[in-house]
Amino acid sequence: MTTYLLAGGGTAGHVNPLLAVADGLRARDAAADVLVLGTREGLESRLVPLRGYELLTVDKVPFPRRPDRAAAVFPARLLRAVAHVRRIIRDRSVDVVVGFGGYAAAPAYLAARRERVPFVVHEANAKPGLANVLGARGAARVGVAFEGTPLRGAREVGMPLRREIVELDAPALRDEAATHFGLDPSQPTLLVFGGSLGALRLNTGFGGAWRDVLDAGWQLLHVTGQNSDLPDPGAKGYAVVRYVDRMDLAFAMADLVVSRSGAATVSEINALGIPAVYVPYAVGNGEQSLNAAASVRAGAAILITDADLTPERVRTEIVPLLRDGERREAMRAAAARTGIRTGTENVIALVDEAVAR
Repeated sequence: MTTYLLAGGGTAGHVNPLLAVADGLRARDAAADVLVLGTREGLESRLVPLRGYELLTVDKVPFPRRPDRAAAVFPARLLRAVAHVRRIIRDRSVDVVVGFGGYAAAPAYLAARRERVPFVVHEANAKPGLANVLGARGAARVGVAFEGTPLRGAREVGMPLRREIVELDAPALRDEAATHFGLDPSQPTLLVFGGSLGALRLNTGFGGAWRDVLDAGWQLLHVTGQNSDLPDPGAKGYAVVRYVDRMDLAFAMADLVVSRSGAATVSEINALGIPAVYVPYAVGNGEQSLNAAASVRAGAAILITDADLTPERVRTEIVPLLRDGERREAMRAAAARTGIRTGTENVIALVDEAVAR
């Protein structure tokens, strides 16, 4: 029996691919011992136990960004965290460590290296995090979701995705999806969403231009986010919803998507072969623009900066795309070529190679 230690967490971008790989390992071998290493504060503290996996925790030790008191105590805190993970590896007879970035990943990589246990790194973003940059230097295998991600020895493997996305049959679900959202299954549909909390710029842009979308002969499924106060005009063909817990149904309705460009979002949209307009989140280190770059280069998507997504820009750039079926079909074909639905299997193959080596 093989014992796997999957390390990562903090945000959905780390937790979801970790859980997809955990599910893949368990589906392949029910006898496999799949353990998850995370922190007490991260999203994993809730999601991992809900999925039925044992969560082992390590103290959150952020890398210092400035010479302050936190920087002074960082080495000692990191050494304690590494020692803790080394005990886990020994006590649980871990055969291989798989890291997905986040606070738990760095001590896991260092502990595995000192215990002479092979470890695998998976990076979801086109701009890698510091933990994975350091981990890649000693990893047995390195996988990345996007081509061109600058990690040593990286192989493009795609993103481990949720089964409901990987197995989505959009035509078969379209009638159910239309009923769910109160839309017409025979009409083309534009899906706009900015994550669970929404995106102010997307809401402002389409809140001011929704009539133009409908006038182009399209329906609009607008996921505004839980914190939004955007009014619902109650217009036929314009579905305003605060939150969607069935994104498979939303994607089943989508003939074009306008969204942020988080790593998972771009990977899911490409895997489903849906043409897209990406509006990268303007805060951060620019990773969302980089996540969208390969899709834009391939012709599967266009990019509009956050500051530029005004109602007028919707009218002058997105509405003409709704009227241009030939261009959308070319984008759809490019997305299908770019998308990878086998990310989970590809990461597991890297793990198998690491164990065999």
